[in-house]
Amino acid sequence: MPSVVRSLPTPEAEALLELTRDLVDAELAPRAAAFEQRSEFPREVFRTLGKAGLLGLPYPEEHGGGAQPYEVYLQVLEELSRGWLAVGLGVSVHTLSCFPLAAFGSTRQREQWLPDMLGGELLGAYCLSEPSSGSDAAALTTRAVRDGEEFVVDGTKAWVTHGGEADFYNLMVRTGGPGPKGISCLLAPAATPGLSAAAPERKTGMRSSTTASIRLDGARVPADRLLGEEGIGFRIAMSALDGGRLGIAACAVGLAQSALDLAVDYAKERTQFGRRIADFQGLSFLLADMATQVEAARSLYLAAARRRDAGQPYGPQAAMAKLFATDTGMRVATDAVQVLGGYGYVEDFPAERYLREAKILQIVEGTNQVQRLVIGRSLTGP
Repeated sequence: MPSVVRSLPTPEAEALLELTRDLVDAELAPRAAAFEQRSEFPREVFRTLGKAGLLGLPYPEEHGGGAQPYEVYLQVLEELSRGWLAVGLGVSVHTLSCFPLAAFGSTRQREQWLPDMLGGELLGAYCLSEPSSGSDAAALTTRAVRDGEEFVVDGTKAWVTHGGEADFYNLMVRTGGPGPKGISCLLAPAATPGLSAAAPERKTGMRSSTTASIRLDGARVPADRLLGEEGIGFRIAMSALDGGRLGIAACAVGLAQSALDLAVDYAKERTQFGRRIADFQGLSFLLADMATQVEAARSLYLAAARRRDAGQPYGPQAAMAKLFATDTGMRVATDAVQVLGGYGYVEDFPAERYLREAKILQIVEGTNQVQRLVIGRSLTGP
């Protein structure tokens, strides 16, 4: 693999990334293709990552987190995604799922539930989208009605990563009137009566990452699992998504790096007309463009992460990073298939899998059209 110059602020961060790289090369990358073929969710892998301290990196040590800057956490995500995108994205989703409790939960709630969530004993899912409200998230209709010391929840959540596999679900539900101010956030255990998962979706790529709808049929969630106050759920959701978009950007760069590495290695070995195909200028320029795009995408997500770590507003920059990095992932994966030619289109090489996996990254955590809306409004809005 071509060496990647990393931005690491401390020796501890360097050791953390080295640990991640060893795990990826020894445990993740060799198993990815087989799990993808079987559409098998690698639950034990997440337990292993939890024991290694990789599931709570950006959260405080007092609750079992790693107290690492987002700049470091995202580079860990990139390494994980380089070896197995479904795992990298799963860690990103789990980190996103811990955010509502970590940022908006009470002291008692955090002390009670956060340690197991950050330690890998509990895997999380984030339920915002619905069958009829995707990009227009504020139009969600899943309703929660207070009944004594419980909320009774009815509705369906769609496209839930880890749906049916997760141990807890962040439910964005309507507790008030229409619009964003009527939405609240409930932290529901998977064993909640009335909460069930539909059959997993049959997807083009990332088949080892389970995606399913979550059905809520009179689900009874204890009222003490309300995070924050009633009516701030949409603010919680949007705050979580800013960090989640940076996670997806890092995942996309990891995938793009794998596609680039594969293309470079193949071009150096494959000979035609008595020469390595890497020596043909047309192909060499293609590889140069791929490498430049990967490096630019990495720099963009790291710059946004440093703003977050410094306590500065970073929402538009997160949208830019997500937009550019995922478009780059799709472009580089497509070009890798082209470099490999016919071999890029068969399962003997992972190029075709990278291409299938890259597409979803342009859709999750807000489509890239939504990212353009966010960026445009930051430039021209009030």
